[in-house]
Amino acid sequence: MSKRDTNAFRLPVTEPPVTLRDTFLWSVAQVPDCPALLLEERSWSYAELDAMARRWAGLLLKASGGTPARVGVLANRGLTAYVGILASLYAGAAFVPLNRKFPVVRTRTMLEQAELDAVIVEAEALPQACEVLSGCTRPVPLLVPDGEGRSLPEAVMFGPEALASAEPLATLPAAAPEGGAYLLFTSGSSGQPKGVPITHANVLAFLGVNRERYGLTPADRVSQTFDLTFDLSVFDLFMAWGAGACVVPLKAIELLAPAEFVRKRGITVWFSVPSVAALCQRQKLLEPGSMPSLRWSLFCGEALPVTSAEAWQEAAPHSVVENLYGPTELTIACAAYRWDPARSPAECVQGLVPIGQLYEGLTGQVVNEALVEVEEGEAGELCVAGPQTFTGYWRAPQLTQERTFERVGADGRLLRFYRTGDLVKRMPGGALVYLGRGDHQIKVGGYRVELGEVEAAMRRAGCVDAVALPWPSVAHPEAILGVATGAVEPKRVLEVIRRLLPVYMVPRVIAVIEDPPLNANGKIHRGALQERIHELWSQERRADVLGAKAPSSLPTRIEL
Repeated sequence: MSKRDTNAFRLPVTEPPVTLRDTFLWSVAQVPDCPALLLEERSWSYAELDAMARRWAGLLLKASGGTPARVGVLANRGLTAYVGILASLYAGAAFVPLNRKFPVVRTRTMLEQAELDAVIVEAEALPQACEVLSGCTRPVPLLVPDGEGRSLPEAVMFGPEALASAEPLATLPAAAPEGGAYLLFTSGSSGQPKGVPITHANVLAFLGVNRERYGLTPADRVSQTFDLTFDLSVFDLFMAWGAGACVVPLKAIELLAPAEFVRKRGITVWFSVPSVAALCQRQKLLEPGSMPSLRWSLFCGEALPVTSAEAWQEAAPHSVVENLYGPTELTIACAAYRWDPARSPAECVQGLVPIGQLYEGLTGQVVNEALVEVEEGEAGELCVAGPQTFTGYWRAPQLTQERTFERVGADGRLLRFYRTGDLVKRMPGGALVYLGRGDHQIKVGGYRVELGEVEAAMRRAGCVDAVALPWPSVAHPEAILGVATGAVEPKRVLEVIRRLLPVYMVPRVIAVIEDPPLNANGKIHRGALQERIHELWSQERRADVLGAKAPSSLPTRIEL
């Protein structure tokens, strides 16, 4: 469907939304019978999801003994998760997604740090939820809406029977723009996840800019590829739900063949990490013209290689390809670059697509280590201020102070800048290009990873000298390589780490070395270490780290 066709169905905005839930409620009022969610062969209309969310929200108020502040959602991408998010917002709470794949210890830490008033749990996740709660210092009510016919443990205070008797909320509790919309946890260098609270005002600023940019309508079908603990999932859900469009989640296996999914489901808006495109490219699954229904193809979460953009554009010839950029602290994304097959290849740097221009309303500065702005074309750290900038890390004022600073803007207003830690340079014309990280943070499969947190887990597993390296390179990390010294058993180390960290943070291999290269300060020289491993390992062994062979089959002791 062309842009002209879809624009004919665009709905007018009568009143600007005040909170995130207002975007969904607007579609409930405008297009109640349009599909809001499609899961396999079953769809739910806006009116149906609204009715369910109101009943669940009523139960949340009962469980919390009043208006809850924060509600956890422990569920895979399914009906319980999506209605749980809406119900949390309807109840006046911020939602806090919890990942079923995360280790129990990590989930318990997140639950306690967030000070949750309740947790909505899908029935299949009950054993994990009960294990998490067994070690908590305070009781947290569990709501299991889909547990009908199951024998529920005592920890479940509110199951299907309580839900059936709950009074749907006719009037929703008050919520303010400066209140929390959601709280996400990202990797922290201290060894503990750090909370990033995003307000309604933050996310509405993002949605407002992009509503005009993309012009979604009830005729659109939007992919939902991101895990709900990844802030890019908020784009999937509320960009669609704020326009009366339909959200279509993918199963994990469907991510391996997106073209087939796009054709089968009639997807018009695709959004994923670039790794998906790169994988399809390697597997030769991006046939030219294979995704004709797409009108928008969006990528974010990690650097977008030129070759992936070119291959995807050929596979989706009717779509506009864009590269989005932005850390969680700046609310989903704060910049975008529109791909032009004729012009863009010449604008790319180091084989990567630019991250483009900051959104309207945001102020960016590229600074040196002294926080002084650098000249155009010089490398520096990107710092951003504006309505999408978060208020500060959850219960971590010192960390907030380290990552933000205040400065008077060009118009005389005092602005608070967030230091992204990303090295960029501004090109003629104003576009930003990404050069890499200025610290030990990387992205693996779109997930943000503090290498210091991986090293902390390695030390807990008995490694005295622990180094986590991006593999195969800092510029293009696809996995993590752990390096340790001394008498270490790699298999046991990995077993311990798997109990502490999400799977995407677990090193593919623990390599043991005797005499690591040191810098002038007597510390392990990361760059030299990575170079030496590349030199000494054959190409086949380097590829093995990325999964061509099981990690257990790799030699793990290296002589440097």
